[in-house]
Amino acid sequence: MKAQDLKNSILQLAIQGKLVAQDKNDEPAEVLYAKIQAEKQKLIKEGKIKKDKPLPPITEDEIPFSIPPTWKWVRLGNLGYTQTGTTPPRNHAEYYGEDYPFIKPADIDENGNVNFPKEYLSSKGIQYGRFIKKQSILMICIGSIGRAGIVNFDCSCNQQINVLTPYLACTKYLLYAMSSNNFQMQALSNTSQTTLPILNKSKWDNLILPLPPLEEQKRIVAKIEELEPLINQYDQAEQKLSTLNDKFPEQLKKSILQLAIQGKLVAQDENDESAEVLYAKIQAEKQKLIKEGKIKKDKPLPPITEDEIPFSIPPTWKWVRLGEIGLSRIGLTYHPSDISPKGTIVLRSGNIQNNKLSFSDTVRVNIPIPENLLVRKGDIIICARNGSKTLVGKSALIGELDEAMSFGAFMAIFRCSISPYVKLYLDSPLFKKTLSAVNTVTINQITQQNLNQAILPLPPLEEQHRIVARVATLLEACEKLVH
Repeated sequence: MKAQDLKNSILQLAIQGKLVAQDKNDEPAEVLYAKIQAEKQKLIKEGKIKKDKPLPPITEDEIPFSIPPTWKWVRLGNLGYTQTGTTPPRNHAEYYGEDYPFIKPADIDENGNVNFPKEYLSSKGIQYGRFIKKQSILMICIGSIGRAGIVNFDCSCNQQINVLTPYLACTKYLLYAMSSNNFQMQALSNTSQTTLPILNKSKWDNLILPLPPLEEQKRIVAKIEELEPLINQYDQAEQKLSTLNDKFPEQLKKSILQLAIQGKLVAQDENDESAEVLYAKIQAEKQKLIKEGKIKKDKPLPPITEDEIPFSIPPTWKWVRLGEIGLSRIGLTYHPSDISPKGTIVLRSGNIQNNKLSFSDTVRVNIPIPENLLVRKGDIIICARNGSKTLVGKSALIGELDEAMSFGAFMAIFRCSISPYVKLYLDSPLFKKTLSAVNTVTINQITQQNLNQAILPLPPLEEQHRIVARVATLLEACEKLVH
């Protein structure tokens, strides 16, 4: 088990009431919730916060697991004062100064800390910004959705961040609950499906989490803080071992894949039908499918320029754009209420393990699935968006399926007639370099446009078969070096 998986498991136990014992003497969460609402009304009456619209009751369909009877499911927006940051106009220099730290996503680290930023607002600028009290929780809701931390100083923040200032609940417990896989999946599921993912404040306020009695919240926090140093030690030991195990085999794998796509792994055969002929056949098949109405005609991709070509290839090969030899799709958007024990499996990034499909953790939805969002044998499923840059671009080749399956909104599929070789290309350093070029600090994703415009060296079909077979043999040998 990875250190992060261990941490996720601990957080899951914590929010299910299984990490520490319940105490019958604890004041139940229902009473705490009533006090929270009373505090909210007091602040509204004093004019310190504005009255907002009531949030809807939580339905049975929204509840993902059972909790102890002294706990209560609540919406995030009912636990404290929430707001979205803003950036004062840049053309007013007087709004910027040294009075209030101005927080941006990069200032929130992976350990739940909000660090002092490089930029500050002036006292005048805070009137146009958002004043945030210390001990508030800041969560990134544009770009790298979900990363959150507690701020230990009064500040302001930009529009990529939503803020929760709790009324009476334990702030550290709320941060742990918001860092759990359950809450993070809710956040991602409610993110708008645009080029830049956005979780707006209204949807953020409606996310649910389990609220324990206040005293139990404190015990949960104490237990997690007791375990965190042990997790960190485990993580360090794991990283050292991983480095020792992976450094040489991984470099060897990269070299094998690079040689493969450069035409240097197997010999060329003058009797092979050239890639130019193969390309023409693919284009003819594409036009046939368009004419039959099975696929839509898309915009022509730009010609490949000399500046884009990273290395030379054999004369029987051809540089092509990925979108010229197949088609891509972005996956299905669904809501937590659509999840059901019965229904269609929706493949997510966690279902790609070691370049293969894994069904150890699947989600099913009970909604109609469009035909073009069903996967089939020979498709390549790709992680197109993820909080971790290293996971974007991981892929698996779909084999025989026992039932119909779809794929999630943060996934993509690529469908073509030469998928084994294309899968090899997607694993290569050339494609990884393409991903590095399109990803940024604030968003880790590859779009359909990025995918379609990626260039790959296309070998003759018979040579592809030899390359794929040879790579499989060599990678199997590499795996034996690790195990």
